[in-house]
Amino acid sequence: MISKYTYNGITWVDMQSPTTEEIFHLVDEFSIPPLVAEEFVAETVRSKVDVYDNLIYLVLHFPILNQRKNSKTEQEIDFVIGKNFLITIHYELQNPLHEFFKKFELHSLVDKKSAGDHASYLFYHIIKELYKNVTNELEKMHPEMKDVERGIFEGREKETVRIISEVNRRLLDFKQAMRFHTQILKSFESDGTKFFVPDFAYYLEEIIGEYNKIESVLDSHKDILNDLRETNDSLLSLKTNETIKNLTIMNFIMLPLGLITGIFGMNTSEVLLKNQYDFYIVIGAMTFTCLVMLLYFKFKKWL
Repeated sequence: MISKYTYNGITWVDMQSPTTEEIFHLVDEFSIPPLVAEEFVAETVRSKVDVYDNLIYLVLHFPILNQRKNSKTEQEIDFVIGKNFLITIHYELQNPLHEFFKKFELHSLVDKKSAGDHASYLFYHIIKELYKNVTNELEKMHPEMKDVERGIFEGREKETVRIISEVNRRLLDFKQAMRFHTQILKSFESDGTKFFVPDFAYYLEEIIGEYNKIESVLDSHKDILNDLRETNDSLLSLKTNETIKNLTIMNFIMLPLGLITGIFGMNTSEVLLKNQYDFYIVIGAMTFTCLVMLLYFKFKKWL
């Protein structure tokens, strides 16, 4: 699928899973180098930035928002930025790009002042929109972190372990998908200033600033989640130790009782038990032994 729009002398082409015919058409229309065109055929494993005489080729990976189970955790967007054109290529539906395209058609976001005289300003607005969507998705995790906190202190430690694991997995997916953005944006800042105009350095700094916000939120979420996990693990460990202690005490109490029962269960019981009251004496001895041991445990503060 291909969408094309021209405004203020700048052409934006957005393509989803381009065909070979569409790629050949782009190569002819915008003089795209063959090496760049080859990258359009399949997804690129690593993010990168390449500078050519007439364009800058930028590959960035973003986390998949609202992903389903057993699906990919990241998706690629290729940016081909020329003096007066911008090409975006992706292999899955990108809602942020779709929404931005509608705003672009209505001239509601990019006007003559903000668009400038080259396509890099359009890239600036698009990348900000993409980063904004990632930030919004991270902000949605705040209620989940609160639920984790409530679960810990309401005695639902076992159920909370699963929730913590799920939130942590999503944070790792975000971090994994965007792990190369810092290096790529720094390279693009240096190359972009030379390729376009020196004034564009301000916008490039803003792009890096938007990414730094995402990285800051990610690190903050990770720190909070680690603290919550440690608290939850401590409470679980405390409960486990308490259970083991109680079981040990019960076993220690039952040991002498079992010994007494074993002795009187032997054939020698005919010698030891000679009248009808001897049975009650044995039961009393066992009860007395239990009480003495319980008082001893209380004295030692084991109970």
